Amino acid sequence: MKQTRLLLLMSALCMTFAGTSLAATTHTGHEHKNEQGTAAKTLQLNAGKKWETDAALRQAMSNIRQAMAGELHEIHENRLSARGYGKLAQKVEAEVGNIVANCKLGAQADEQLHIVIVELLGGTEHMAGKFKGGKRQNGAVQVIGALEKYAAYFDDPGFKPIEH
Repeated sequence: MKQTRLLLLMSALCMTFAGTSLAATTHTGHEHKNEQGTAAKTLQLNAGKKWETDAALRQAMSNIRQAMAGELHEIHENRLSARGYGKLAQKVEAEVGNIVANCKLGAQADEQLHIVIVELLGGTEHMAGKFKGGKRQNGAVQVIGALEKYAAYFDDPGFKPIEH
């Protein structure tokens, strides 16, 4: 049941962003499933080590971090406007599009990255105000959480999670 919901969520998110650079959801031909043929559920290290990254991924994640850090004070003070959250969501979506378009990771690292991407896109949906009754601030928290997971599970020596 959880696997079905995850697949539906990923499909819905991909369809939501059709027309952007996210339209190529199978960017490397991977089906984004683990060895057992089921969708990945939780982040795991690679035999105790962080997963590989490439230059495009590192740059995009750095850009997302920079965008979020630039608005952190306004987010914490609950002063970021709906328009500000919308612009922030667009920046994150664009960088996720860059990741998807330029992904050169191995299949297992790619599978793990997609867990982070789903969390990033879920956060952008909230920041963009696409959920009735949802707080845009919660979306920012979700994106920051995804950045923390990226730092913990992916080998990007220059990347530091946002202190908040």
